[in-house]
Amino acid sequence: MSDANKNTIDVKKSLVDTVLAGLIALIVFGPIVGVVLEGYSYNLQPTRVAWMVGAVMIGRFVLSLFLQTAKGVKVQQSFEVIGSGVHVLPPDYKSRLRLIIPALIVIAIVFPVFADKYLLTVVILGLIYVLLGLGLNIVVGLAGLLDLGYVAFYAIGAYGLALGYHYLGLGFWTMLPLSALMAAMAGCILGFPVLRMHGDYLAIVTLGFGEIIRLILTNWLSFTGGPNGMPVPSPSVFGIEFGRVAKDGGIPFHQFFGTEYNPNVKFMLIYGVLFLVVMLVLYIKHRLTRMPVGRAWEALREDEIACRAMGLNHVLVKLSAFTLGASTAGLAGVFFASYQGFVNPTSFTFFESALILAIVVLGGMGSTVGVVIAAFVLTVAPELLRSFAEYRVLLFGILMVLMMIWKPRGLIRISRTGVTPRKGVAP
Repeated sequence: MSDANKNTIDVKKSLVDTVLAGLIALIVFGPIVGVVLEGYSYNLQPTRVAWMVGAVMIGRFVLSLFLQTAKGVKVQQSFEVIGSGVHVLPPDYKSRLRLIIPALIVIAIVFPVFADKYLLTVVILGLIYVLLGLGLNIVVGLAGLLDLGYVAFYAIGAYGLALGYHYLGLGFWTMLPLSALMAAMAGCILGFPVLRMHGDYLAIVTLGFGEIIRLILTNWLSFTGGPNGMPVPSPSVFGIEFGRVAKDGGIPFHQFFGTEYNPNVKFMLIYGVLFLVVMLVLYIKHRLTRMPVGRAWEALREDEIACRAMGLNHVLVKLSAFTLGASTAGLAGVFFASYQGFVNPTSFTFFESALILAIVVLGGMGSTVGVVIAAFVLTVAPELLRSFAEYRVLLFGILMVLMMIWKPRGLIRISRTGVTPRKGVAP
């Protein structure tokens, strides 16, 4: 009898939810979708708004009815966060990983051979944001430091390549480690006095640092080119260049091998090197999280006072996370500059920092796999939605709101093997 009562569908409740969803949709879509500017006048589009509000109401009504069924209850329970109990990995977990990881690596190696230029460039952009997400995940997800100016280290890496080539004649391979080192030094210089702060104060200082770097790049015309930006050379291998015409005294790839010019070759090289760097960073992060320094990051994130009471040098532990995250952003900046062939300050605004932070939050704080998935979702999805260019930011906001409702801990949360008391049971 009790099971029958549990599965009873309350239509009245569903109607109330539907009306509320319709009102919210009207408030959101009304001014954004219903008003179209045409020169100095505007044109109202009530039909478009009505269709979108109607679609939201129908979807909400169907969803409300479904969630009251037995299957819907099970779906809701699957999204609930398990706060207690014994967390044990399945016995075949490692064996599955041993099969999945090599398969993914093989697919990644074969991919550029069959992909066209557009798809290849989109995946390169996704891998760049994977690097950025992994770096910020160390700072925010593991160490618990809210960094809103992370894009500054990204800019240092990109401009490091451009300035090194322009003033010193240094190429991609030389500046790849040097730019990462410069970004790490900048992170160390900023972090040493700043990491004694907490929470909002740290966020404000890092946000200011990001804006300072952007303003310097914009206004130092004689050194950085200002808003006009700077050109960046394509990477070369042993004097073999990948452009149509050699610019640095080398020989073009297609002339060296006696083939027709293929613009994809340059992006295939960038993709290959970037993929290797991403795999290396994934391995280093995996090892660090299982070393004492990784445990120290997580301990400080959970309870800094207890860690300090135990004699842990909280400033140096935080500084290690901050510096490592900055160097990863510097690496990503070098690949972005080579991929784009040009850098200017408009590529390093606060919106980039917000996007990278969204990747970390949506993927799951501290979760490596979640960050990789979220990076591709948030970078590839806008490319697929170019026909809805006017509404991409709106769709991005809706996605974030839905994720915060259904998956507040991100796509994939970290599970630690251990025993914790269940609800209602005294420890």
